[in-house]
Amino acid sequence: MNRPEFEAALRGLEPRYWSHHPFHARLHAGGCSPDEVRSWVANRWYYQQILARKNAAVIAACPLPEVRRAWLARVSFHDEGGTDDWLLLADAVELSREEVLDERWVLRGVRFAVDGYLDFCRTRPWTQSVGAALTELFSPELMAARVVAWRAHYDWIKPDGYAYFETRIPAARADSAYTLGLVLTHCTTRASQDAAVAALRFKCDVLGAMLDAIDYAGGLR
Repeated sequence: MNRPEFEAALRGLEPRYWSHHPFHARLHAGGCSPDEVRSWVANRWYYQQILARKNAAVIAACPLPEVRRAWLARVSFHDEGGTDDWLLLADAVELSREEVLDERWVLRGVRFAVDGYLDFCRTRPWTQSVGAALTELFSPELMAARVVAWRAHYDWIKPDGYAYFETRIPAARADSAYTLGLVLTHCTTRASQDAAVAALRFKCDVLGAMLDAIDYAGGLR
């Protein structure tokens, strides 16, 4: 594929992104109960807390010093403010810090999907792990819409719970541009391009599987 075709193939996976999942549609339309919102927050925590390790796996596999240095900021973001801000969201939806940290509400389907994603990034070439991270192409708009929808439909959520999204939205926009540039630059053979597209498809399926499990469970308690 030439560069425009390759980029189009990556962007063409947007319909597989979890923004189109029925649970997300219901969540944004105000159709979820408080316990369903809490379930999403508690289970998404399990995904959030592996991101620093996932990004460290990319660094460990990458032979390029300039990429390792740039990617290190993602480890710091999730190890420092990112996880703290997610715990603020948990408090805002009336989940205790203890019940989030001990993962009592994490569903086995979510655990299986997230663990599979971490294993993928630990065992695949770095360009594939970076390709999987290109869900960033689709996430800023979804996060922005989430904040608007939740404020409109779930007025019981404490306002300071939105700190994670407000911080992450501009960062994700910058990160996605950098990540896309890496993939387009370093995946130059058809085999590597196909592998990057497959990696992004896999990541979309990981996120979709998380929502399948959350939707099926039907609530926190």
